Amino acid sequence: MIVREDAAGEVRRLRAQLERVQGRRLDAPVLPTPPALADLLPGGGLRAGAAYSLAPSSTLLLSLLARPTKAGSWCAAVGMPELGAEAAAGLGVVLDRLVLVPEPGPRWLAVTATLAEVMTIVAVRPQGRVSDAEASRLLARLRDRGAALLVQGPWPQAEAAFEVADPHWTGLGQGHGYLTAREVTVTVHSRRSPVPRRARMLLPDQAGSLTATPTTATPTTATSTTATSTTATPTTVTPAVPLRAVG
Repeated sequence: MIVREDAAGEVRRLRAQLERVQGRRLDAPVLPTPPALADLLPGGGLRAGAAYSLAPSSTLLLSLLARPTKAGSWCAAVGMPELGAEAAAGLGVVLDRLVLVPEPGPRWLAVTATLAEVMTIVAVRPQGRVSDAEASRLLARLRDRGAALLVQGPWPQAEAAFEVADPHWTGLGQGHGYLTAREVTVTVHSRRSPVPRRARMLLPDQAGSLTATPTTATPTTATSTTATSTTATPTTVTPAVPLRAVG
């Protein structure tokens, strides 16, 4: 019995040491995350008490907010004046549980920390540089409150970083039609894994959601959204209703 108690105490000691080094609780709950993205994240989803760095994609951000709001959690977006309620609703976000602070001013970090007291997920676009000490204090508050931070841009001590590349739109015919879906490559760089994880997925799909690309799909050559051709026939595009210009 003494041996078992000593072993249990040693496990607790080592666990506490790892938590101090890694900056988060090892048993932190997993927040609702789209399955296509959960497969790329260590632990199977967004972790409470952690910060994540996102590519400047409003569609990716709103897709990460959709499931938590549907599950009853409150979310906030700070410093994103172009983020619209219509676009958020189109991607599945429950507007009754979304707080928008488009212009937080120079005290944006204090506003973010205050919202972390009561919100499950706080998304922010930094208005300036953040020191390691400031990031550590905010992470401590996130761990204490069981919240997660989504940052559009780089962030010190981020649990993982999301990149979005190789967009390819579908739905157009010969110079006419509706844009129905966008296929992209999402790559996740995690501090828990030396090897990045990536997958092709629809962001958004025809229903306005984020879903994994079927494995039976034919590999698609990425088409740059900025490429032009001098021989192409001018195309008039009418966006489909579910697809708003949200990035």
